[in-house]
Amino acid sequence: MAFMCATGKHRKPGRVKRTTAQAAGIAALTTTGVVGTLAASPALAAESPAEQTGLTPVLTVSDDVADRIDAQAAAQQQAADQKAAEEAAAKAAAKRAQEMREAKARAAREAERKRLNAFTAPIAHSYVSTAYQASSSLWSSGSHTGIDFHAASGTTVHAVGSGTVVSAGWGGAYGNQVVIRMADGMYTQYGHLSSIGVTVGQKVLPGQQIGLSGATGNVTGPHLHFEARTTPEYGSDVDPLAYLRKHGVQI
Repeated sequence: MAFMCATGKHRKPGRVKRTTAQAAGIAALTTTGVVGTLAASPALAAESPAEQTGLTPVLTVSDDVADRIDAQAAAQQQAADQKAAEEAAAKAAAKRAQEMREAKARAAREAERKRLNAFTAPIAHSYVSTAYQASSSLWSSGSHTGIDFHAASGTTVHAVGSGTVVSAGWGGAYGNQVVIRMADGMYTQYGHLSSIGVTVGQKVLPGQQIGLSGATGNVTGPHLHFEARTTPEYGSDVDPLAYLRKHGVQI
């Protein structure tokens, strides 16, 4: 049995039939509210009747309705894409901010490490007036166990580096003295001080004032006697000028 199309009258141009698969797609869009609202309209219901063919029902909609559905779907997709892009940008910005904070923290730690490991001269803008191991009957050992820095009485004396005070008080021939255990394990001694500004157990930093120069103990005039030692005791001295220069002090 063949189906024949009636002759003479035809549907108006601009109407399109959606196939069963297209109808299913439109039905799925109703869950997002795209078609549901339109289908509830009497005008749309009149405009898009379901054909009774005895076969699988097919929904027919006009081109302008289909275009509106496509446009709304495209707008929803665009909004979703924009939201995803904004979230990705926010995450990237947060990551960059975290990396900058971490970089600043690393730089601060490195600067602090360098500051704590820095060395300086015990007397600013001075010079060595008596060299290490210079010979003279003035010293019981027959030679100078440190170096003397030219300094008028009352000149500020600085810790040459980071360390802990292990002695602060009278030192016999050295007069008022301070001995510091340095962060590198060595010891530095500052003698003939007119006054002492630190106490035993106190931690000091490079360049920190520890006292004032003077002429206490066995001296012929005011100056600072400075030693570098492997122990806190007399007799373990090493070349103090070489020790300071090794740590970058220009004297």
